[in-house]
Amino acid sequence: MNLINKDDILQVIEMIESQHLDIRTITMGISLLDCIDPDVDRCCEKVYDKIITLAKDLVKTGEDIEHEYGIPVVNKRISVTPISLIGGSFDEEGYLRLALTLDRAAKAVGVNFIGGYTALVQKGMTKGDRAFLASIPRALAQTERVCCSVNVGSTKAGIDMSAIKLMGEAVKQTAALTAQDSGIGCAKLVVFANAVEDNPFMAGAFHGVGEAECVINVGVSGPGVVANALKTCKGKPFDEVAETIKKTAFRITRIGQLVAKEASRRLGAEFGIVDLSLAPTPARGDSVAEILELMGLERCGTHGTTAALALLNDAVKKGGVMASSHVGGLSGAFIPVSEDAGMIASAESGCLQLDKLEAMTCVCSVGLDMIAVPGDTPASTISAIIADECAIGMINNKTTAVRIIPVPGAKVGDRAEFGGLLGSAPVMAVHPESAEEFILRGGRIPAPIHSLRN
Repeated sequence: MNLINKDDILQVIEMIESQHLDIRTITMGISLLDCIDPDVDRCCEKVYDKIITLAKDLVKTGEDIEHEYGIPVVNKRISVTPISLIGGSFDEEGYLRLALTLDRAAKAVGVNFIGGYTALVQKGMTKGDRAFLASIPRALAQTERVCCSVNVGSTKAGIDMSAIKLMGEAVKQTAALTAQDSGIGCAKLVVFANAVEDNPFMAGAFHGVGEAECVINVGVSGPGVVANALKTCKGKPFDEVAETIKKTAFRITRIGQLVAKEASRRLGAEFGIVDLSLAPTPARGDSVAEILELMGLERCGTHGTTAALALLNDAVKKGGVMASSHVGGLSGAFIPVSEDAGMIASAESGCLQLDKLEAMTCVCSVGLDMIAVPGDTPASTISAIIADECAIGMINNKTTAVRIIPVPGAKVGDRAEFGGLLGSAPVMAVHPESAEEFILRGGRIPAPIHSLRN
């Protein structure tokens, strides 16, 4: 970490104690490819045994590092090989068995989430993929710690609109099955374009097939640190704003690198990546919206917000890349509405609306994240929102995603409470005009011409 003098040490202490700097997650990625078995019982047994063997010391290691270094480690998590690949010969009930096995293993080792209940269907679906997608609502309703992601588009493959139709329906069904908790099952479900294989953040984490047997990926978060740094830049030109963010991101990433390497050494796993994503929390002073407003915007969501977010995202990436040779995941700025006090306030004031959030996703790390919409929103409208976001990702060769919650019984202006880091979200309006005929076409939107790079 190169803390070489007293001032550096005091600066890090200040970032931790009063600016909300933390290691948001240590995520152990585990390959389950050697657990494939046509017999459901044997497959589940192999999956459970491998997870609890490799991850048995994960939580303790995170706690030990936190105590020894004084750096908060908020979450300890696991990601696994996409389960649609592990259970490729299973029916819907077989996949549900795997979901319950993942949940049981997560509880046994003490992690708060396990990601990788995942399918990659950007170019089409196998018989097993269809069974997997059908299992999603029940899997999320019957498990506590399992997170699900589905990649339905990419710059190389185009967009699988048939899969998007099914995912809109899955979101609605998941909300209905978890209606007693404001549809919280949907908070564990994200739909991607251009999903990355080394993302440590939930709900989109999975262990890609190009990854090693067992790796440690660390996600660092410090919106409060960046906001505090920008308070010294009032009225200064954007060149200086960008330089300030880069230098701050560098310091944050070095702390993440220290923790990632130490956790990897202690757990006997390979060091994967440090993901420097400014992931906010509902706590005051830990907000991406506040950073944008410190650049001179009266309220996040007003004109100029997209430009401010573009500067922030780019400067964070540049600072992180200079700090570690293994920066990966998504690394940039997240804009989850329910998890950011400033975003919540902007949405409740009416300044931040769904269309503006979509525009902002063109330049941020992921996409429409933790958006609450009315419970009577049709599945076809949810599918159309997903399709729009995937089109942004496909055309711009970037990762985009949708994590949307049609809150059962809720109307525009209501507020859905999810608790903890998931926070609460004002229910936002969607366009009432139908997209059903558009979604019913199915098929595949072809990849853009710039995908032909060979």
